[in-house]
Amino acid sequence: MISAEDVHFYNENGYLLVRGVFQQQEVDEMRSAIELILARAIESKSDKNHVWSGDYLENEDVKKLVLKGSHDLQYHNATFTRAAIHANMASVLSRLIGPNVLLHHSKMLVKPPERGAAFPMHQDAPYFPHSQHTMLAASVHLDDADDENGCLRIIPGSHKAGMLPHVGRHYLDHREYPISTGTPCPAKSGDVLFFNYLTIHGSNVNRSGRPRRNILFQYRDAMDLPTADTHFDWGMGLMVCGENPGYFRFGQQYEYSLRSKTRV
Repeated sequence: MISAEDVHFYNENGYLLVRGVFQQQEVDEMRSAIELILARAIESKSDKNHVWSGDYLENEDVKKLVLKGSHDLQYHNATFTRAAIHANMASVLSRLIGPNVLLHHSKMLVKPPERGAAFPMHQDAPYFPHSQHTMLAASVHLDDADDENGCLRIIPGSHKAGMLPHVGRHYLDHREYPISTGTPCPAKSGDVLFFNYLTIHGSNVNRSGRPRRNILFQYRDAMDLPTADTHFDWGMGLMVCGENPGYFRFGQQYEYSLRSKTRV
Protein backbone atom coordinates (compact mmCIF):
# COMPACT_ATOMS: atom_id res chain seq x y z
CA MET A 1 0.00 0.00 0.00
CA ILE A 2 3.02 2.27 0.38
CA SER A 3 6.19 2.64 -1.66
CA ALA A 4 9.89 2.65 -0.81
CA GLU A 5 9.76 6.43 -1.14
CA ASP A 6 6.99 6.54 1.47
CA VAL A 7 9.08 4.47 3.87
CA HIS A 8 12.03 6.81 3.31
CA PHE A 9 9.78 9.82 3.97
CA TYR A 10 8.62 8.27 7.25
CA ASN A 11 12.17 7.50 8.37
CA GLU A 12 13.32 11.03 7.58
CA ASN A 13 10.31 12.99 8.82
CA GLY A 14 8.84 10.76 11.52
CA TYR A 15 5.36 10.61 10.02
CA LEU A 16 3.42 9.48 6.97
CA LEU A 17 -0.16 10.19 5.86
CA VAL A 18 -1.69 7.25 3.98
CA ARG A 19 -4.85 7.99 2.03
CA GLY A 20 -7.92 5.76 1.85
CA VAL A 21 -6.85 3.03 4.27
CA PHE A 22 -10.49 2.53 5.29
CA GLN A 23 -13.56 2.63 3.06
CA GLN A 24 -16.52 4.83 3.96
CA GLN A 25 -18.60 1.87 5.14
CA GLU A 26 -15.84 0.90 7.56
CA VAL A 27 -15.61 4.48 8.81
CA ASP A 28 -19.38 4.55 9.37
CA GLU A 29 -19.17 1.33 11.37
CA MET A 30 -16.51 2.83 13.65
CA ARG A 31 -18.59 5.99 14.13
CA SER A 32 -21.60 3.87 15.14
CA ALA A 33 -19.45 1.82 17.51
CA ILE A 34 -18.28 5.00 19.26
CA GLU A 35 -21.90 6.05 19.82
CA LEU A 36 -22.66 2.67 21.40
CA ILE A 37 -19.69 3.03 23.76
CA LEU A 38 -20.94 6.47 24.79
CA ALA A 39 -24.46 5.19 25.43
CA ARG A 40 -23.19 2.41 27.68
CA ALA A 41 -20.91 4.84 29.51
CA ILE A 42 -23.94 7.00 30.38
CA GLU A 43 -25.82 3.99 31.72
CA SER A 44 -22.87 2.82 33.80
CA LYS A 45 -22.20 6.31 35.20
CA SER A 46 -18.49 5.83 34.53
CA ASP A 47 -15.81 8.21 35.78
CA LYS A 48 -15.34 11.16 33.50
CA ASN A 49 -12.62 13.55 32.43
CA HIS A 50 -13.14 14.44 28.75
CA VAL A 51 -16.01 16.72 27.75
CA TRP A 52 -18.20 15.49 24.89
CA SER A 53 -20.60 17.92 23.30
CA GLY A 54 -21.78 19.24 19.97
CA ASP A 55 -24.72 19.36 17.62
CA TYR A 56 -23.91 16.01 16.04
CA LEU A 57 -24.97 14.31 19.31
CA GLU A 58 -28.72 14.60 19.87
CA ASN A 59 -29.05 13.12 23.37
CA GLU A 60 -28.63 15.88 25.94
CA ASP A 61 -26.99 13.49 28.41
CA VAL A 62 -24.44 12.52 25.76
CA LYS A 63 -23.69 16.16 25.08
CA LYS A 64 -22.74 16.59 28.74
CA LEU A 65 -20.89 13.29 29.04
CA VAL A 66 -17.31 13.26 30.20
CA LEU A 67 -15.40 10.01 29.73
CA LYS A 68 -12.30 8.77 31.50
CA GLY A 69 -9.89 6.31 29.89
CA SER A 70 -11.48 5.28 26.60
CA HIS A 71 -8.62 2.86 25.95
CA ASP A 72 -8.67 -0.66 24.48
CA LEU A 73 -11.60 -0.11 22.17
CA GLN A 74 -11.23 -3.65 20.82
CA TYR A 75 -12.63 -4.82 24.17
CA HIS A 76 -15.73 -2.68 23.66
CA ASN A 77 -16.61 -3.51 20.08
CA ALA A 78 -15.28 -5.97 17.49
CA THR A 79 -15.33 -3.19 14.89
CA PHE A 80 -12.09 -1.91 16.39
CA THR A 81 -10.52 -5.36 16.43
CA ARG A 82 -11.10 -5.56 12.70
CA ALA A 83 -9.71 -2.05 12.25
CA ALA A 84 -6.57 -2.78 14.29
CA ILE A 85 -5.66 -5.81 12.16
CA HIS A 86 -7.08 -4.51 8.86
CA ALA A 87 -5.13 -5.78 5.85
CA ASN A 88 -4.31 -2.25 4.73
CA MET A 89 -3.06 -1.34 8.19
CA ALA A 90 -0.93 -4.49 8.37
CA SER A 91 0.52 -3.75 4.94
CA VAL A 92 1.74 -0.30 6.05
CA LEU A 93 2.89 -1.41 9.51
CA SER A 94 5.02 -4.24 8.17
CA ARG A 95 6.89 -1.70 6.02
CA LEU A 96 7.32 0.93 8.75
CA ILE A 97 8.04 -1.34 11.74
CA GLY A 98 9.01 -4.76 10.42
CA PRO A 99 7.58 -8.27 10.03
CA ASN A 100 6.52 -8.72 13.68
CA VAL A 101 4.08 -6.01 14.77
CA LEU A 102 2.27 -5.96 18.11
CA LEU A 103 -0.66 -3.77 19.21
CA HIS A 104 0.24 -1.79 22.32
CA HIS A 105 -3.10 -0.09 22.98
CA SER A 106 -5.96 1.80 21.38
CA LYS A 107 -8.11 4.78 22.32
CA MET A 108 -10.56 7.25 20.86
CA LEU A 109 -9.87 10.98 20.60
CA VAL A 110 -12.67 13.41 19.85
CA LYS A 111 -12.74 17.17 19.43
CA PRO A 112 -16.40 18.19 19.65
CA PRO A 113 -17.63 21.07 17.47
CA GLU A 114 -16.72 24.54 18.70
CA ARG A 115 -15.57 23.25 22.11
CA GLY A 116 -12.82 20.78 21.26
CA ALA A 117 -9.80 21.63 23.37
CA ALA A 118 -6.27 22.07 22.13
CA PHE A 119 -3.63 19.44 22.89
CA PRO A 120 -0.18 20.95 23.55
CA MET A 121 2.88 19.79 21.65
CA HIS A 122 4.41 16.62 23.08
CA GLN A 123 5.98 13.24 22.36
CA ASP A 124 4.18 10.00 23.20
CA ALA A 125 7.43 8.32 24.27
CA PRO A 126 7.48 9.54 27.90
CA TYR A 127 4.15 7.80 28.52
CA PHE A 128 5.49 4.37 27.53
CA PRO A 129 9.24 4.41 26.69
CA HIS A 130 10.70 1.46 24.79
CA SER A 131 14.29 0.48 24.07
CA GLN A 132 14.31 0.50 20.25
CA HIS A 133 11.80 3.32 19.64
CA THR A 134 9.85 1.38 17.01
CA MET A 135 6.57 2.48 18.61
CA LEU A 136 4.29 4.45 16.34
CA ALA A 137 0.75 5.82 16.43
CA ALA A 138 -1.77 5.21 13.67
CA SER A 139 -4.40 7.93 13.85
CA VAL A 140 -7.50 6.78 11.96
CA HIS A 141 -9.61 9.71 10.79
CA LEU A 142 -13.39 9.24 11.08
CA ASP A 143 -14.02 12.81 9.91
CA ASP A 144 -12.34 15.18 7.49
CA ALA A 145 -9.74 17.09 9.49
CA ASP A 146 -8.22 20.47 8.75
CA ASP A 147 -6.72 23.31 10.74
CA GLU A 148 -10.17 24.74 11.47
CA ASN A 149 -11.38 21.67 13.36
CA GLY A 150 -8.08 20.89 15.05
CA CYS A 151 -6.18 18.53 12.78
CA LEU A 152 -2.92 17.09 14.03
CA ARG A 153 0.22 19.20 13.73
CA ILE A 154 3.66 17.60 13.36
CA ILE A 155 7.22 18.90 13.59
CA PRO A 156 8.93 16.99 10.75
CA GLY A 157 12.17 15.27 11.69
CA SER A 158 11.74 15.94 15.40
CA HIS A 159 11.94 12.21 16.21
CA LYS A 160 15.66 12.34 15.51
CA ALA A 161 16.25 14.45 18.63
CA GLY A 162 15.35 11.53 20.90
CA MET A 163 13.25 11.82 24.04
CA LEU A 164 12.94 15.38 25.31
CA PRO A 165 12.16 16.63 28.84
CA HIS A 166 8.43 17.14 29.34
CA VAL A 167 6.45 19.13 31.91
CA GLY A 168 5.13 16.49 34.28
CA ARG A 169 5.81 13.84 31.61
CA HIS A 170 2.88 15.19 29.63
CA TYR A 171 3.74 18.23 27.50
CA LEU A 172 6.72 20.11 26.14
CA ASP A 173 7.30 23.68 27.30
CA HIS A 174 4.72 25.65 25.30
CA ARG A 175 7.02 28.68 25.18
CA GLU A 176 9.62 26.70 23.26
CA TYR A 177 7.17 24.52 21.34
CA PRO A 178 3.92 26.44 20.71
CA ILE A 179 1.31 24.60 18.66
CA SER A 180 1.99 27.05 15.82
CA THR A 181 5.42 25.45 15.29
CA GLY A 182 3.76 22.27 14.01
CA THR A 183 2.99 21.60 10.36
CA PRO A 184 -0.77 20.99 9.87
CA CYS A 185 -1.63 17.51 8.57
CA PRO A 186 -5.11 17.78 7.02
CA ALA A 187 -6.74 14.46 6.19
CA LYS A 188 -9.98 12.93 4.89
CA SER A 189 -12.14 10.38 6.65
CA GLY A 190 -10.62 6.94 6.10
CA ASP A 191 -7.07 8.31 5.95
CA VAL A 192 -4.51 7.25 8.56
CA LEU A 193 -1.64 9.36 9.86
CA PHE A 194 1.27 7.21 11.08
CA PHE A 195 3.87 8.89 13.29
CA ASN A 196 6.71 7.72 15.51
CA TYR A 197 6.21 8.09 19.26
CA LEU A 198 9.26 10.41 19.39
CA THR A 199 7.77 12.78 16.80
CA ILE A 200 6.61 16.04 18.35
CA HIS A 201 2.93 16.63 17.70
CA GLY A 202 -0.16 18.41 19.02
CA SER A 203 -3.38 19.98 17.82
CA ASN A 204 -5.25 23.24 18.04
CA VAL A 205 -8.78 23.92 19.28
CA ASN A 206 -11.75 22.95 17.15
CA ARG A 207 -13.10 26.28 15.95
CA SER A 208 -15.52 24.74 13.46
CA GLY A 209 -19.06 23.37 13.68
CA ARG A 210 -17.73 19.91 12.76
CA PRO A 211 -16.46 17.15 15.04
CA ARG A 212 -12.98 15.70 14.70
CA ARG A 213 -13.16 12.03 15.66
CA ASN A 214 -10.05 9.84 15.58
CA ILE A 215 -9.23 6.31 16.66
CA LEU A 216 -5.62 5.93 17.74
CA PHE A 217 -3.78 2.60 17.60
CA GLN A 218 -0.27 2.33 19.04
CA TYR A 219 1.95 -0.41 17.56
CA ARG A 220 5.53 -1.60 18.09
CA ASP A 221 7.97 -4.28 17.06
CA ALA A 222 7.25 -7.41 19.10
CA MET A 223 10.81 -7.46 20.46
CA ASP A 224 11.00 -3.77 21.38
CA LEU A 225 11.38 -3.98 25.18
CA PRO A 226 9.67 -1.41 27.46
CA THR A 227 12.17 0.46 29.63
CA ALA A 228 9.76 1.58 32.36
CA ASP A 229 7.00 -0.12 34.32
CA THR A 230 4.27 2.16 33.03
CA HIS A 231 1.13 2.11 30.90
CA PHE A 232 0.43 -1.62 31.21
CA ASP A 233 -3.11 -2.91 30.81
CA TRP A 234 -5.03 -5.97 29.67
CA GLY A 235 -5.39 -4.78 26.08
CA MET A 236 -1.75 -5.24 25.08
CA GLY A 237 -0.11 -7.94 23.05
CA LEU A 238 -2.32 -8.66 20.03
CA MET A 239 -0.12 -9.67 17.09
CA VAL A 240 -1.02 -7.78 13.91
CA CYS A 241 1.83 -9.04 11.72
CA GLY A 242 4.13 -12.04 12.01
CA GLU A 243 4.96 -13.73 15.30
CA ASN A 244 6.06 -12.80 18.82
CA PRO A 245 9.49 -14.42 19.33
CA GLY A 246 9.64 -13.12 22.90
CA TYR A 247 6.10 -14.00 23.93
CA PHE A 248 7.00 -15.73 27.21
CA ARG A 249 9.55 -13.09 28.16
CA PHE A 250 7.24 -10.14 27.59
CA GLY A 251 4.14 -12.02 28.71
CA GLN A 252 5.64 -12.67 32.12
CA GLN A 253 6.70 -9.02 32.41
CA TYR A 254 3.20 -7.74 31.57
CA GLU A 255 1.60 -10.25 33.92
CA TYR A 256 3.87 -9.25 36.80
CA SER A 257 3.27 -5.55 36.19
CA LEU A 258 -0.49 -6.01 36.08
CA ARG A 259 -0.50 -8.07 39.27
CA SER A 260 1.55 -5.45 41.10
CA LYS A 261 -0.81 -2.67 39.99
CA THR A 262 -4.01 -4.50 40.98
CA ARG A 263 -3.00 -5.63 44.49
CA VAL A 264 -4.99 -4.16 47.36
